[in-house]
Amino acid sequence: MRNVTAYATPSAKAPFEKTTIQRRDLGPRDVLIRIHFAGICHSDIHTGRNEWGEANFPFVPGHEIAGTVEEVGAEVDKYAVDDRVGVGCMVDSCRECANCRAGQEQYCLRGMTGTYGSIGADGRPTDGGYSSHIVVDQDFVVGIPEGVDLDKAAPLLCAGITVYSPLKHWDAGPGSKVAVVGMGGLGHMAVKIAHALGAEVTVLSQSLSKQEDGARFGADHYFATSDEATFEQLAGSFDLIINTVSASLPMAKFLSLLTLDGTLVSVGAPSEPLEVPAFALIGGRRSWAGSMIGGIAETQEMLDFCAEHHIGAEIELIDGDDIGGQIDAAWDRVVDSDVRYRFVIDTRSFA
Repeated sequence: MRNVTAYATPSAKAPFEKTTIQRRDLGPRDVLIRIHFAGICHSDIHTGRNEWGEANFPFVPGHEIAGTVEEVGAEVDKYAVDDRVGVGCMVDSCRECANCRAGQEQYCLRGMTGTYGSIGADGRPTDGGYSSHIVVDQDFVVGIPEGVDLDKAAPLLCAGITVYSPLKHWDAGPGSKVAVVGMGGLGHMAVKIAHALGAEVTVLSQSLSKQEDGARFGADHYFATSDEATFEQLAGSFDLIINTVSASLPMAKFLSLLTLDGTLVSVGAPSEPLEVPAFALIGGRRSWAGSMIGGIAETQEMLDFCAEHHIGAEIELIDGDDIGGQIDAAWDRVVDSDVRYRFVIDTRSFA
């Protein structure tokens, strides 16, 4: 075991504290990563505040990890020291089930091992990226191309792949009309990627306060959902809607915006159930679907795509003094939708 520096919260809603955690010794296929940047995802907050069930405490979150390779195991053949690498939302899976064999490890039938909040193969709880180092099997590490800065690449490991996967699966591209609900951490990435794929992109946000940003990211249209006329004007307009918000929505109203055979995909995960009247689906042979991150191969594909199209996240960097206090404040601001558009922790100062 090796000791590394991390920031943890000792209980739900408790302030973050600087601490020391243990990482396993390198196995033959393991990679030791010096973490440079770790994004703050709303999932960190849902988990750390027990909104998705009881978490393991002390809790070290973070599954948007970008850094460089510091050491490799004897059998590692994919990465070398100083390579730019990333780790997303999972660090292992069974690798044997049909989904794993199909490259869809996130849907492992035995349950994938989360980067934090899971139990690893060694029987220990996994700790995430709010730390100076992490040890990960090379098969769950991805390479970060030179075309994306590491700080702006970190959020791609969750926010980026979470929207890229459904956009690709439901064939967003030239000739398709895509709406993005919400212009936060996930939403702004969905706009950038959908635009780069060639789709006609519309943002559906509560207000028009981010309209200029939306246009800068590639949105062709921008509407406020607080205006009831929006739903009348846009009825039957979209082939695909990506719902990125982590709060309850009037689902029937949003489903009414789909074309015949259109699909609304939920990628945000509110803690309360969403309700959908049957006729909101039946009337237009519409579909309501869900999607969760992407497999390792698709995550690498997404990173390569973003590098090719010069896409990175819009970030607010947390560094300097009082990192723990800044993380606490950032969590509150994420809940209040007061960030443009992703907080990223500069973990290089941890050690």
